[in-house]
Amino acid sequence: MRFLKLPLTAFAVYVMLLSGCQNEMFQQQNTAPLAMSDIPAVRLNFRYEADVPAPETDPNLTQGSERDAAVQADFDASRQFELLERTIASPDKKRVLAVYRRISDYQSEYRLDMYTQEGKLVRKMTSDTMAVHFPDTIVWAPDSNSLAFVAMIRVTQPEPSASPNGLPGTGNSGANSNIETRQTDNTNAAVDNANTDPDNVAATAAPTPAAPTGILTFRTEQIYIANSDGANTKPITVNEGLIYFYYAWSPDSSVLVALSATSREWKYLEIVAGSKGEMMIPQGRPRIIELNGRERRLDDNLTAVRPVWSPDSSKVAAAFENQIRIYDATGTNPTQAAIPLRNQLLISSQAYDREQQRQLLASNTNLEANVDANTPAATPDLPLSTLPDEKLLVSYNPIVEITWPADDLIYLQTAYLKRMQNQADNVRSFSRWHRLALSAQVTVPAK
Repeated sequence: MRFLKLPLTAFAVYVMLLSGCQNEMFQQQNTAPLAMSDIPAVRLNFRYEADVPAPETDPNLTQGSERDAAVQADFDASRQFELLERTIASPDKKRVLAVYRRISDYQSEYRLDMYTQEGKLVRKMTSDTMAVHFPDTIVWAPDSNSLAFVAMIRVTQPEPSASPNGLPGTGNSGANSNIETRQTDNTNAAVDNANTDPDNVAATAAPTPAAPTGILTFRTEQIYIANSDGANTKPITVNEGLIYFYYAWSPDSSVLVALSATSREWKYLEIVAGSKGEMMIPQGRPRIIELNGRERRLDDNLTAVRPVWSPDSSKVAAAFENQIRIYDATGTNPTQAAIPLRNQLLISSQAYDREQQRQLLASNTNLEANVDANTPAATPDLPLSTLPDEKLLVSYNPIVEITWPADDLIYLQTAYLKRMQNQADNVRSFSRWHRLALSAQVTVPAK
């Protein structure tokens, strides 16, 4: 009996220890999952979903081209020598930003004034020595407490040989047209004001607040911010020689992400595009810019795709040809992760091209009836797991747009784009939306 008692006791102890270990593992696996903001970029998994419906557009993020009626009425009544370009209402609709220029100003250089929603001028925001560029990219912070814009030192008039927009062959309108027609010649030629009489203007126009003075300006475009009432206009980037263009507020309105390029890179892109008769599409490196002016460059590679924020403001995503990169925006040791999508895009494009071909044949019964049985198929009948030659796929194109509508979903659009100086020759085809479903990497508990 003594011989049997010892093993039974040892067995009971072993069962109790094992039960305790299993209970501990069970508790670890059932702990509350981490929020996406707590997961570093390098700890994210993804699932690629091809050819999904386009994401819904947030109406608060789109800026219409219609001018505010009350602001337009003020310009018509008392500001006859100033041309209203557009108005941009704050998200809470309490303030309206007026983007305009004087008739003697260079066509791509603008000024900013702040109005109430009733059309009353609150304050002039820009000094006479600074010019606002890229008015299409001016953006309010989501909390409506401030706005961001790009400006540089004002050029009074271009050289006589330049076109009205500052670059040969331009004169376009529409989204981002002012980016492509950026004025690069800082000439100080005098403006011909022979047809305007300042004394007559002062006599007929209603008194308006004076333009601010002492605002620091630069020879290349920098990012400025101002309060919702138009006060405290100041630059938050001070890098002479860098050009800042696309920029976006974080959802919590605390910081910006932007693209920037050197003036030499910008000029090179202009020359290359001009030699092909194309419009220059700017490319820059993504940067996080804090409101105190501190910057953090996220990548050394150039991209033409606007970077986007995650809804929780913890991360930034950028696109490079057929790759998505995700960067941590906060933390003492931020990380970044690359998601290469070339193989997934190739396979899904192969399937897309085959489906398009089947639909084309099915919709044309006459063509299908007359097809010679000996005619080879347009696409080799290879298994979808085999990587096809990208040169044979018409729908395989680079990423041109990304959006991040939910913490765990990133949408990316691929398309063939060609923008010409003659807008009638512009091409946009094979626009397709895809999706990345993000999740946290599973961590096996230590034994």
